[in-house]
Amino acid sequence: QITTVSGNEFLLQSDIDFIILDWFHAIKNAIDRLPKEQRITSRNLEFKIRRSSSIELLNNLDTESKEPKPEHRKSLIFRLNYSASDTNDRNRVKSRLKKFISRRPSLKTLQEKGLIKDQIFGSCLHLVCEHEKSTVPQFVRDCINAVEKRGLDVDGIYRVSGNLATIQKLRFVVNQEEKLNLDDSQWEDIHVVTGALKMFFRELPEPLFPYCCFEQFVEAIKIQDNTTRIERIKSLVKELPRPNYDTMKILFEHLQKIAAKESVNLMSTQSLGIVFGPTLLRPEKETGNMAVHMLYQNQIVELMLSEYSKIFGSEED
Repeated sequence: QITTVSGNEFLLQSDIDFIILDWFHAIKNAIDRLPKEQRITSRNLEFKIRRSSSIELLNNLDTESKEPKPEHRKSLIFRLNYSASDTNDRNRVKSRLKKFISRRPSLKTLQEKGLIKDQIFGSCLHLVCEHEKSTVPQFVRDCINAVEKRGLDVDGIYRVSGNLATIQKLRFVVNQEEKLNLDDSQWEDIHVVTGALKMFFRELPEPLFPYCCFEQFVEAIKIQDNTTRIERIKSLVKELPRPNYDTMKILFEHLQKIAAKESVNLMSTQSLGIVFGPTLLRPEKETGNMAVHMLYQNQIVELMLSEYSKIFGSEED
C-alpha cells in the first residue's frame, strides 16, 4: 500500500517476489525523475516490504512516527531510508530478497511435512490417476454423481456459470483435502459444481484429448462420409492412454444424460459441444485459425455425444 504526500492511497499486491521488487524500482525511478522542487526533502520517509504468508505489501509510509516492529518477526521487513541519490538501495533489497527466497523450504519439503498436499487442479491427468490408483479422477466422479443427482433438470446446466469465488473455494478444498462432500450446503448451487468440473478440465496441463491427437481428430471430423467419420474417431479414441479414455468415456456418458433431458434443461448436444469443445481439446500452439479450430472442436464433441454408443459401446470396460 502506497500513501502519497497528497493523501492518495494505492494498493499493489502480488504473490511473486520479483514483481513486487519491480514495482518498487519503478516507483523509485518515477520519484527520481521528478523535478527537484517537487521531491520530498525529508529523509525520514521509509519504504517497507513485508512478506506475510503469500502476500507482499509495499508501504510508502509518511513521516509520522511509528513504533518499530521487532526484528525477530518471521515476516520479512526491509527498512530503507530513502534518498534519491542512494544507488545502493536496489542492491540491498535484491540481496535481502535473495537471502529470504533461498531460505524458504522447497515444495518437496512442504509436501513431505504435509503442509502442501498433491494438487488435483492443474496436475497432469495420469499423475492424478496414479496417485489415486484409478483411471478416472475421484473428483470427476464426485461432480458427475452430484450433477446426476440434482442437476439433470436444471435449466442451462453447464452453460450457466456459478459464483467464481465459491468455485475457487471448492478448488482450494479439493486441493487440500482428500475427502469431499458435494452434498454439503456450501456447494448447494449445482452451477458451482459444474463450474469446478469445467475448471478441472480447463486447467489440465494437457487437455483430455492430447495435443498429439488434435490434428488427427480435426481431420477425422472433416470426413464427408458419416460412417467413415465415426469409425475414424472411434479408432482415435481407442488409441488414447487409459486415463484419458476412461475419463472421456464416463464424462461423455454423463453429458449424454444431460442431452437426453434437453426438453427440460435446454442443453442439446450442440450446446454441450459449444461448452466443452474448447475445454476438452485444443492445439498445443494456437495459430491464426482459432475460429476454424473452435468450430471443429465443437463438432467433434457434438458427434461423439450423438454417436456415443458407436464410439464407446464396443469397448470392454
